[in-house]
Amino acid sequence: MITVMATLFVIVIVGYMAGKLGYMGGDFDRKLSSLVLNWTCPALILSSAMTGELPDRRFILPLLAISVVTYVVLTGVAFWLPRFLTKRKEDEGVVGFAMMFGNVGFMGYPVVASIFGHEAVFYAAVLNVVNTFAVFTVGTVLVTGKTEVEGPRFQKKVLYGSPMLSAYLTMLIVALQIENIPAFISQPLTMIGNITVPAALLIIGSSMSQLPLKALMGNTTVYVTTVMRLAVVPIAMYFLCMLLGFDPYVVNINTVVIAMPVATYGTILCLKYGRDTSLMAEVTFITTLLSMITIPLLVMMF
Repeated sequence: MITVMATLFVIVIVGYMAGKLGYMGGDFDRKLSSLVLNWTCPALILSSAMTGELPDRRFILPLLAISVVTYVVLTGVAFWLPRFLTKRKEDEGVVGFAMMFGNVGFMGYPVVASIFGHEAVFYAAVLNVVNTFAVFTVGTVLVTGKTEVEGPRFQKKVLYGSPMLSAYLTMLIVALQIENIPAFISQPLTMIGNITVPAALLIIGSSMSQLPLKALMGNTTVYVTTVMRLAVVPIAMYFLCMLLGFDPYVVNINTVVIAMPVATYGTILCLKYGRDTSLMAEVTFITTLLSMITIPLLVMMF
C-alpha cells in the first residue's frame, strides 16, 4: 500500500513540476480535467464490469444504503461542527464542505482500484452516485450560505452527465449479469479508462503548482479541518457502519472513499458562486499532500 501511494505521489510531483515549468496549467488543465471527468473516468467505470469477473451484484444495494447513511450523518456534522473549528463565520461553510466531501472522481477511483482491484472501481462508482447528488445539493448550500438564495443551486443535468450515466449503465450490466461483451468494445474502454489515473494525478499536481507559497504552509483552521477530513471522519464512519451491521468489505471500501482529500468540486463551486477560494484551495492542497500518508495508515489499521 505504501508503494502504491508513493507511486501516485510521484505522479503528483511530476504534475507539479510540469505546472511550474509551463507544460501544464490554465486552459490545458481545464480541458484535460473535462476530458477526464466526461470521457476517461466514465470509460474506467464501464471497463470495471467488462474485464475479468463481474463485480458481485449483491453489493449494489448495501453500497447505496451505506452511502446514504454516510452522507446523512455527514450533513449533520457539516452544518454543526464547523462553528467550533473556525472563528470566522464566513468560513464555516467551506470547513463543512471540506469535512463532508472527498475527491472520489480524481483520487477515489485510482486508490480503490490500487487497494481492492480493478473491479472495485464499480463499487466506488455506486458510492459516488449518492456523493455526487449530495455535492450539488448540500455542498452547494454550504458554499453559498444556508439562507442565501442565488437562483437554482441544483442542476438536474448533474444526474445524467456522462460520469453518472456510466455508473447507472455499469450497475445495470452487473445487476443483469451481462457477460462476454465484445472485445472491440471492452478493450478500447479499458485503454481509455487507463488514462484516468495518471491524468487525474497530473492535474492535481499542476493545480498545486498554481497556489501561492502561503497556501503551502496552511493555518490552524486548515490543519484542524485536515485532521477531521483525513482521520476523524473516516474512522468514526467506519465504526458507525460496522456497528450498524454492514458487510465489512462494503465498510472498508466506503471508508477508503471518504478518506480521500477534499473534493475539487469545492473550488469549482466557490468560483461559480463568487466565493473566496483561498481557504478551499489551501485545505484541498494540504489534505491531498497528507493523504499520501494517512490513506496507507488507515488501510493498515483496518
